[in-house]
Amino acid sequence: MDNNKVWPLVRALFVAVLVVSIATLGVAAVVGGNWVVWVRAAAVAAASAWLVALAGQAARGRRSAYVRIRFVSLAAPVGIVLILLAPDSGYPLWMKAEQGVVGLLVAAVAVVVNRRAVREAFPKRGKLG
Repeated sequence: MDNNKVWPLVRALFVAVLVVSIATLGVAAVVGGNWVVWVRAAAVAAASAWLVALAGQAARGRRSAYVRIRFVSLAAPVGIVLILLAPDSGYPLWMKAEQGVVGLLVAAVAVVVNRRAVREAFPKRGKLG
């Protein structure tokens, strides 16, 4: 995949996470949700909005944005797996399904941004450079 196509794809994946998390808030409003559902859905919505902005910064070559995206795209799916496996996490089954979708979207970002060509586009600077 061409590096020029990476960031529009990453942005689209994060926008999809944002849409899913906003829809989750809507579902919680209709079917009711405990505080865990509301906090998680709101946090995921806020984080995904931030990640959309970071994708724009990374597209403009900002290394710090790229590093944050790499970290989140690797760490978030791990946290989501823990939520899915927890026997009594407080999340209803419908929200665990939603989190599974979010985890797959973010894992897709991890696959894209951790490719060698993408990493090489954001080289580490030396202590003097």
